[in-house]
Amino acid sequence: MPVEIDIDHVARLARLELSDEEKERLRAQLAVILDNAAKVGEVATEDVPPTAYAIPRSNVLRPDELTPSLPVEEVLANAPEVEDDRFKVPRIVEVE
Repeated sequence: MPVEIDIDHVARLARLELSDEEKERLRAQLAVILDNAAKVGEVATEDVPPTAYAIPRSNVLRPDELTPSLPVEEVLANAPEVEDDRFKVPRIVEVE
């Protein structure tokens, strides 16, 4: 089913300046892409449950385990600014 595409509108939305030759080429390419996308919708999927992944997955996170941490002095050794054993960063929220 051919789809009529307003390539001028698409180009305006994408803020593209296209020549007439580019518009015709892109119109044909977009029509092919939209036709192929429509074919995907024709696939019989009524008996397929929605999934986030193509293959079943289980929890991919590592288990929480206590491990030794670096000493505070070593962590802050290369910090540009330190205040009260913390990284000092510029204020980004103004308090009234």
